[in-house]
Amino acid sequence: MTGTLTIAGLGPGDEALITPEVSAALAVATDIIGYAPYVSRVPPRAGLTLHPSDNRVEVQRASEALRLAAEGHHVVVVSSGDPGVFAMASAVFEALENAPQWHELPIRVLPGVTAMLAAAASAGAPLGHDFCAINLSDNLKPWPLIEKRLRLAADADFAIAMYNPRSASRPDGFGRVLEILREAGCGERIVIFARAVSTSEQRIETVLLQDARPEMADMRTVVIVGNSATRRVGRWVYAPRQVR
Repeated sequence: MTGTLTIAGLGPGDEALITPEVSAALAVATDIIGYAPYVSRVPPRAGLTLHPSDNRVEVQRASEALRLAAEGHHVVVVSSGDPGVFAMASAVFEALENAPQWHELPIRVLPGVTAMLAAAASAGAPLGHDFCAINLSDNLKPWPLIEKRLRLAADADFAIAMYNPRSASRPDGFGRVLEILREAGCGERIVIFARAVSTSEQRIETVLLQDARPEMADMRTVVIVGNSATRRVGRWVYAPRQVR
């Protein structure tokens, strides 16, 4: 008997930002799998089993999801934001690549409102022109690669959305990020620190990069560095659509 596997994004925090498609998938699920804080966002009910796990066991939880679906369960793997942006969709397909017996399972990826887009909307329109997203965690890639991508993004004059800037296990890396961007001539660029966007703890702080400090960010913060044309209008920040 074959079940189904759905990989879903729960959005940045506010229940109103969960898409109807994701809500429908959660309503018929038999099993919810994911990082414990995200699983806790799904209300318990009869017939639903919750499978919370630690943050660094993505491939293991993906394999468990595939196994349960193969046994006939209707599994939803949850991520915050969008599951395809530094989240569980890639982990599931990584596990699937090494498990040919499950290649024919019915799998859906349901998009969500990623933290980067929610943060940008809260500040105005800082991603209104070309931009890139960089995960600052070096858990799954070497730090020199992060530095290289930062320099190239700054040189190309992209707006840069940065995920996972600073944690208890990585307290110093974000300070180095700010140094790299200053060295690249970005000191006059506008930087947005968007913490806990769409929740009751939301905080939006906007400064010039030369005035930014590492302690302004934590793991619940998305940092958006504007491009060289990014400007303020009242309390809003936006990137002009036209480049001269």
